[in-house]
Amino acid sequence: MAVGARSGHDGSEDRQPPAVTDQPREPQEPQEPQESGEGEAKDGGGTGQKKQRSFWKELPLLIGIALILALLIKTFLLQAFSIPSDSMQNTLQRGDRVLVDKLTPWFGSEPERGEVVVFEDPAGWLAGEPTADPNVIQRFLSLIGLMPSADEKDLIKRTIAIGGDTVECKKGGPVKVNGKVLDEPYVFPGNTPCDDQPFGPLKVPDGMIWVMGDHRQNSQDSRYHMEDKNGGFVPVDKVVGRAVVIAWPVNRWSTLPVPDTFDQPGINALAARSLGTASSAAPAALGLAGALPLVLWRRRRLTARTVRQAAAGHTAG
Repeated sequence: MAVGARSGHDGSEDRQPPAVTDQPREPQEPQEPQESGEGEAKDGGGTGQKKQRSFWKELPLLIGIALILALLIKTFLLQAFSIPSDSMQNTLQRGDRVLVDKLTPWFGSEPERGEVVVFEDPAGWLAGEPTADPNVIQRFLSLIGLMPSADEKDLIKRTIAIGGDTVECKKGGPVKVNGKVLDEPYVFPGNTPCDDQPFGPLKVPDGMIWVMGDHRQNSQDSRYHMEDKNGGFVPVDKVVGRAVVIAWPVNRWSTLPVPDTFDQPGINALAARSLGTASSAAPAALGLAGALPLVLWRRRRLTARTVRQAAAGHTAG
């Protein structure tokens, strides 16, 4: 008889249950699945997880991207310009920083009457004027558009007349554009419209503008350069853009809208006449375009009818 078993009455053997030890079993902690990268790293077959790049290593890249964006904005969208003189008082004061819209000229937009525009020196208007000598930091900031450039010889004036306009101003009288008197509340208090330098009437050539400063008795504008190669006019392709807002100092922040006097009825008479010619021709052109398909359709029907009649006559014969 085997050890640990006893004989029963029916001849069967009673089996004792397995012995139980007094020491409890320690619970087994569930094993976390290993990531393939860690396993590969332990085995030497992989590189493991990549460490996150530190902020200081990414900082030069961020600065580079910011500088590129600033350069693109300066080139194509907005650029800051500093007002170096008093020629646009009181609209602009010496030392003001204005933001100039450079985007719309890329889409063919040209200056309109009443806009304050920045333009490159068209014909030596700034000859003999002293230029600042900026340091390296100022040159770098001006290159990316964070500071106005001291090297570029740009001017800022108000557009009074555009290509096709007739502009004039007699001594003691107002400025007239296409025979319409301009109400100029932006002119510096105490100044006359043009008594220091009367002019006109002058016809503004296509692709040119006539500009004047708001501080009339302290502005070397188109009136004072009528002897240059452009006759005092500024070529449109010399216009950098329109000044849209005074950005600095903060207490001077304001927009630079077009004065209402440039929207008065009749000032756009020349353009209206041209538009009237085009408009009068437009209905005739539209009528011709609409009638042409109808005429062709009618001729096609007549031709088909003639062919059918000829065929029917041939069969009857």
